[in-house]
Amino acid sequence: MAAVPADVREGGGGTRRGLAATRRRHTMAAWLFCLPFLVLFAIFMAGPVVASLTMSFTDFTSRDLRDPLAINLVGLENYSRLLSDDRFLRSAFNTLYFVVVGIPLTMGVALAVAVALNAGIKRFRTFFRVGFYTPVVTSIVAVAVVWRFLLQPDSGLVNQVLGWVGIDGPNWLQSTTWAMPSLIAMAAWRNMGTLMVIFLAGLQTIPKELQEQAMVDGAGAWRRFRSITLPLLRPTLLLGAVLTGVGYLQFFEEPFVMTKGGPLDHTLSTAFFAYNQFGFGNYSYAAAASYLLFLAIVVLTLVQFRLLRSRT
Repeated sequence: MAAVPADVREGGGGTRRGLAATRRRHTMAAWLFCLPFLVLFAIFMAGPVVASLTMSFTDFTSRDLRDPLAINLVGLENYSRLLSDDRFLRSAFNTLYFVVVGIPLTMGVALAVAVALNAGIKRFRTFFRVGFYTPVVTSIVAVAVVWRFLLQPDSGLVNQVLGWVGIDGPNWLQSTTWAMPSLIAMAAWRNMGTLMVIFLAGLQTIPKELQEQAMVDGAGAWRRFRSITLPLLRPTLLLGAVLTGVGYLQFFEEPFVMTKGGPLDHTLSTAFFAYNQFGFGNYSYAAAASYLLFLAIVVLTLVQFRLLRSRT
């Protein structure tokens, strides 16, 4: 094999050095373009997150604002206090109740509506889509106020309708039994529009040939839905479950507007508990509660990925 001349070798080395210098310039230019975002992210996002996490390991309260040097590190003391705090445990149970009942209810109703719009309803389909999605873009405060009037014990429309069939409706929002189901029903009604749009998009990606072949083979509607639609819809169901789970674990506006956490803390959510503690000036305690809520979001998301991830 002939030897490579020295000038060619030097030229090749020069070319490689030139390419490396070009890459460095491109990389530097890319970082310069990203620099404004990185600075804003560090100041307004990453910085507060790190500061709040650090705060959860201290005894920082509103009294320490005048003398920040008096703050002491207390390790996991705030977290251990939370796990023995009856009000926090009550709020954690309420949040779990809201999530366990609310997610399947919202997803089930949204999937039923999406299937109906995709197959059963041919005329006015766009009208129904807009109608079901309208509560999503409506202010949660406005929705909560309207539902609060609907659920009034004496003049509310719900109890009036029940009275027509001889049922004496309860005081929905002041009952320890019915307050949380009332909030769940409102949340499911308001949030099903988002999932309906997502599920409808997923249903429209399923090849119609599979459904037609199953019909030829004699499969009924339920069999086709269980064996074809649901398996192919797993990624879409996973997306809907994660979005709904993250939102429902942080539910706050519903009890804040409608019940103020009552009656007897039966609608007090974990986010509402952290909000109250921050208002009381217990900043480190509120930060610890927030990070326990964040941990719950991570665990729920991992469980959802485990249950709904694609089998293929």
